[in-house]
Amino acid sequence: MHKLFTRLALPTTLLLSTYTAYYYTQPKDQIQHLPNNSSYAPIMAWRCSGRTNAELIANLYKSGLITSAHVKDSMSSVDRAHYCPKRPDSAYEDSPQSIGYAATISAPHMHASAAESLLPHMPENKGARVLDVGSGSGYLTHVLANLVCGADGKGDGKVVGIDHIDGLVEMSRENMRKSEEGRLLLESGKVELIAGDGRKGYAEGAPYDAIHVGAAAVEIHQELLDQLRSPGRLFIPVEDTDGWGSQYIWVVDKDNEGKVTRKKDMGVRYVPLTNRPEVEQR
Repeated sequence: MHKLFTRLALPTTLLLSTYTAYYYTQPKDQIQHLPNNSSYAPIMAWRCSGRTNAELIANLYKSGLITSAHVKDSMSSVDRAHYCPKRPDSAYEDSPQSIGYAATISAPHMHASAAESLLPHMPENKGARVLDVGSGSGYLTHVLANLVCGADGKGDGKVVGIDHIDGLVEMSRENMRKSEEGRLLLESGKVELIAGDGRKGYAEGAPYDAIHVGAAAVEIHQELLDQLRSPGRLFIPVEDTDGWGSQYIWVVDKDNEGKVTRKKDMGVRYVPLTNRPEVEQR
């Protein structure tokens, strides 16, 4: 989940990634990350937006923001409008959208980036287990389930989505029931959506081949590393210690021997990974 930003009056916004700097002539609230891979062109997010779900995903693929055909197919088979209940008319924009509870559904290019990164550890129909922390409205949870279970939901795999806001968990279940494939995933138990403190993971479903975190942590939580299979991969945004409020995606790998390596990948802006609110406000 990502924070919605106030539009800037400035005509141009400078954003820095670890290795490159690009000028974008669009508001900062519509830019969520810049890939460090120099093969990426500085594509403006609005150029990837579409009038339909198919057009949105096709544009992301043409722009190189999706490179895997498997990710393309998995995202194509999940209608993003089902997961944007506040603004279904804006569901096919490549930008974050409000889902209530002071939360958002991330921009499609950010979901694509996470799916691409975790893909080597999520083989289809091989029994892969995936944890989606901060699952929000359930969109990426459904996409990840497509990757490990197939678009028809009949393959061998399991995805657990966990969020600390009860209202979002119930919303995500309702959203998945909007499609036949989503209903099948829920009814078969191949997708499980639960309320809980995602910073502690979900030990009952561990170990996980892949873990995605959709909110910015203050650290790489040991509980998540402990629940990661060997080999496995964790994709997590973390607050930087530079004093400027920076956040970066960290890609954390655990090898066959249990050795952990950490790579600082790209600059992003997420809502914080926090405690459950005492009162949920929509």
